[in-house]
Order: sequence, then C-alpha cells, then structure tokens
Amino acid sequence: MADRIFTRADFVRFIQITTRWSDNDVYRHVNNVVYFSFFDTAVNQYLLEQGVLDFDHSPLVGLVVDNHCQFFRSVCFPDTVQVGIFVEKIGNSSVVYRLGIFKNTEEEICALGQFTHVYVDRQTHRPQSIPQNIRVVLESLRL
Repeated sequence: MADRIFTRADFVRFIQITTRWSDNDVYRHVNNVVYFSFFDTAVNQYLLEQGVLDFDHSPLVGLVVDNHCQFFRSVCFPDTVQVGIFVEKIGNSSVVYRLGIFKNTEEEICALGQFTHVYVDRQTHRPQSIPQNIRVVLESLRL
C-alpha cells in the first residue's frame, strides 16, 4: 500500500483519540482491529464537526466498503493517537480516505490506512451521488 514514508505533512486534518487500557492486547500494544476503529472515529468525527453528518436524519449515509491498514510501529496505552486525514479520491458516490496514525507528538507514522465510504440512500442502501455540501467538506481534506 505505501510506496513511500508518509509524514504529518501528508495529511490535512488531525483528530486526537486517547487510547484505552482495553485497546491493548496480550502483546502489550494496541490490537490491530482497534486501528480500524480509530479510522472510523476520525472520519465520522470530522464529518460531524463539519455539519454534514446527522446519525438520525441524514438521508444519505456513508458505508465502509473497503479498508486497509499497514503497520510500522506500535501504539500502546496510555499513548494519545493523532489520526491524520487526507482525501485521495472523490468519485460520484464514493470517497477514498488516506489515514495516518501517529502517537503522541512523534513525527514517525505508526500505521497507514485507506478507508472507502460509498454514499447510499438510508432506506434502500442504493448508491447515491455525493451532495455538493459534502463534496465541499471532502475537498477541504485535499492538499
């Protein structure tokens, strides 16, 4: 997935997440599945902050259809995670995010993720074009 080393400069926005004791596994580092939760939390928190996501009333919802993660360095409780967000591609109904996991104030990336949302009608789950107000917010996550 990574053909180069990504740094904080490769991301537009950062969302801070505090690790929890229960995130650690028997190997004393954050378990791999938790990274996907970090990705989901960061993207949805950003969309909420921008006013384009309403869990109860949005007629369209973004469903995760693909995600990947490449690991470089461990994160452990009680580290604070900074999730960098960048939009790689905006299609008609889909958006591909690049996500970087950084711990505390360190510059070295710990994990690199890719996360794809497809916007669908809440009731039918059929793909729908991304509305202009959401597109504007997504475009703000590009360099």
